[in-house]
Formats: sequence, structure tokens, C-alpha cells
Amino acid sequence: MPNPTAAMLVIGDEILSGRTRDANMHFLAQELTKHGIDLKEVRIVSDDAEAIETAVKALSQAYDHVFSSGGIGPTHDDITADCIARAFGARIDVREDARALLEAHYDQSGLELNAARLRMARIPDGATLIDNPVSTAPGFTLGNVHVMAGVPSVFRAMVASVLPTLTGGKPLLSQTLRVNRGEGDIAANLSALAQDFDDLSIGCYPFQINGVFGANVVVRGTDGARIDAAITRLARELDL
Repeated sequence: MPNPTAAMLVIGDEILSGRTRDANMHFLAQELTKHGIDLKEVRIVSDDAEAIETAVKALSQAYDHVFSSGGIGPTHDDITADCIARAFGARIDVREDARALLEAHYDQSGLELNAARLRMARIPDGATLIDNPVSTAPGFTLGNVHVMAGVPSVFRAMVASVLPTLTGGKPLLSQTLRVNRGEGDIAANLSALAQDFDDLSIGCYPFQINGVFGANVVVRGTDGARIDAAITRLARELDL
């Protein structure tokens, strides 16, 4: 049985403008790989309601899980929760369990739970809260979409809250063979290898170091024995 699939939706003008570098994709990819969920697509959209809704609808229909990051804070441009609700045709309003979390947090901090902060308690009907042990304001899961903060420390904590609730498949394994030859010299070998090991993913990633051309051949799959066999064959063919 194939592993469950996933997509990541990164939301925010600051990412697309280059002001902020996304720090969450690499982490999510690693965690999903360990959990046996195959990350198939990453899409980045601006803080535009139509773009977010369109992406959510498309990705949630194409993959088993969608993980979104960004746009659930207290400011006017944090519109992700509303967009997710519209994409699923769900009503959204301040939810009492989310409000209670924020009230306790801000009471302890000596800060006011003002109207802006209360926006973070607006949750679509039918959603399940995602725990946020870092800054309290929850994310949520609606359908197969897991809606999380963009702040890396909070995103990581929310991923840690969600992953144990998901059913994964076999962890994705990989091995790398370093070849000190150009891609063109080994392309025929790789083509034949990919044909004979069509259950594996075989990638070739070139490099140049001190004027020497080479390539790292990465073989990925869920069957360790098959990966070993593919790497062994290629090494033998290339006299490595």
C-alpha cells in the first residue's frame, strides 16, 4: 500500500517578497519522511483571499493531508482562518475553548485580551484545535487541512502535536553514492537502473569542486534491501 501523501501551503507576502526566508518547509519534509507521509508539493501564495481559497481547495482534493503555515495571527492581514472556513463552506467565529486558552494566557502575562488578540480564537465550525505549547494561540484541523502558525518555533510545536494523530506508512529511506564523473558519463547507467528499479526514486545531483565535476546519486524508497541492491549494482557498473 502506498504511503499517505501531503502538500504544504506557505502563506505570506513576506515570503514572496524575499523579506523573510521560509524556515518551515525543510523541517516539515524531514518530519513527514520519518512518519511515512510523502510530501509531494509545496505551494507558496500571497496574503490574498482568493489565492488561499483556491490553493486550499486544490491541494485538499489532491492529497491526503495539507499543512499550512502563516496567517493566523492577530493583525488585519492574518486571513488564513477565514479563507480555510470559506474553502470548506464552514461558519467561523470566536470559539469558547480557544477564547479560554487565550484568556488564561494573557491573564498570566498581565496583558489585555483585546479585540486583535481575540481574532486568534476564531475557529471554523467542525475544526479540531491544534495545541500550541509555545505561545498558546491554537492552530486547527478542518477536514484534511492542518492550519499552523508561520513562526518556526510555533510551527514545529504544532507539527509535533499533529503528527502522532496521523496514520503514516513506511519511513522513506535513502542512500547516496558519490561519483566523480559528469552526469553525461553516467546517464545511460542511471536510465537502465531506473527502469529496472522502478519502485525506487533515483535522483542525480551534480557538483563541481576544485574544477572536478561529479554527481551524487541518491536512491530513495521504503525497501532497504532494494535500495542496497540498486546502489551495489551502480557502484559495480562504475567500478567504484
